[in-house]
Amino acid sequence: QLQASGGGSVQAGGSLRLSCAFSGFTFDDYAIGWFRQVPGKEREGVSCISSYDGSTSYADSVKGRLTISKDSSKNTVYLEMTRLKPEDTAVYYCATPRPPYRERCGGGIPFGSGGRGTQVTVSS
Repeated sequence: QLQASGGGSVQAGGSLRLSCAFSGFTFDDYAIGWFRQVPGKEREGVSCISSYDGSTSYADSVKGRLTISKDSSKNTVYLEMTRLKPEDTAVYYCATPRPPYRERCGGGIPFGSGGRGTQVTVSS
């Protein structure tokens, strides 16, 4: 199970830290990806951290502003969001790769639907 939290309403330029708490597995088992979705639009991959080698990846739209990290002792993955823009407004949620994929990000690896998301609203 995965659950995202930490969303809120901020002004443009502000910061938030999202948390993805997971249970039933350890970080060594699966990569964790952050996604966002706006009603009426397709889901967008935002960032991912691999459990294979700890490598991280980011969508071009968030590079330099968002940072993904993990705390294995807490079974939590974080998404530090800085210099937020109105276009970052969305529901953010975390997910793991669909079987048979497990540890890696990128390369077109499909991810599941994830758990409950958290709303981020950025006002101009």
